[in-house]
Amino acid sequence: MGTARQADPTSTAGVWQIRKLVTSVDEYVTEGGATPAQAALRVTAAAVLRNPWIGTPTDTDLQTPARQVAPRLAKLLADRVLEQVGDATRIEAFGKAALVGSAGEIEHGAALLHTPYYANLLREFFDGSAVISFSDDRAPAGTPILIPMCHKIKGTQRSHYQTVIAHISDVPRADEIAIFAAASTGPRPHHRVGDRTTDPTVNSANLEELYR
Repeated sequence: MGTARQADPTSTAGVWQIRKLVTSVDEYVTEGGATPAQAALRVTAAAVLRNPWIGTPTDTDLQTPARQVAPRLAKLLADRVLEQVGDATRIEAFGKAALVGSAGEIEHGAALLHTPYYANLLREFFDGSAVISFSDDRAPAGTPILIPMCHKIKGTQRSHYQTVIAHISDVPRADEIAIFAAASTGPRPHHRVGDRTTDPTVNSANLEELYR
């Protein structure tokens, strides 16, 4: 299910014009013919912005202007995710992504995504502490992007390694950047691949018989 909202013109500053906001929600009801022990909601929120950096030299300072818009994006997208899940205590896993239109550079999306002015605030709003899994790419409109997620506190907890696909048919236009926040209220359905706390010691030396 996807819903498009009218952009709030006061939510970003100056040249950062939002064309649309999109929120998507999915829920595993059954998987493998059985109901998961924990039916998790997975939510993505996206802000689609005009890219003001197109055509600028590759040594252009991106950090200074990113400081002005990245916190606004973090609050804007976190609020939309939280609208769907209720509150941050329900969120167990999170992720982020950027998709840049064909006229821009991948670095234009990274400048907004890989900064404490976005990531630190997203962690705060979702009550997390782990490094946020991410993906970023440059692509034509209609290209889906796979957003990885991990546990918001125990980043290596395998039960919460999962991905969600974000797809907006007209995004990104050549002169746009789409920034995403993603969250899940639970683990993968029927997770059963163990965890680092229960793994045996595994290295090439004690697996030599497998190579014979």
